[in-house]
Amino acid sequence: PGTMADVPIEQVAEVEHLLAFVRGSGCTVHRNGSDHSAREAVKHIEKKYDYFRDDISSSEEFIEYSASMSTLSGNDYQVSCSGSKTESTRDWLLKELQRFRIKRNKK
Repeated sequence: PGTMADVPIEQVAEVEHLLAFVRGSGCTVHRNGSDHSAREAVKHIEKKYDYFRDDISSSEEFIEYSASMSTLSGNDYQVSCSGSKTESTRDWLLKELQRFRIKRNKK
């Protein structure tokens, strides 16, 4: 198989963490006027990740390309979690990425 561009090896754990975070969040992702469960959202994000993998070289780009907005409409994805206000998936995932990095760096 040919080599594919992707996140650096040290950031693979970050992408895997973000996917697990979405999957386990119990939140609703709003995409182009439709609501999607966390599990449906992860399937969609993984599909986009596979599609854009050659363009992605960091965890931040993974969020940008795969999990933040519609390629078709250009509209931002939104996420609603119980007890929190609706926010863009980009902000939500960037905050979680920062939390994960801080936690990992303390080990």
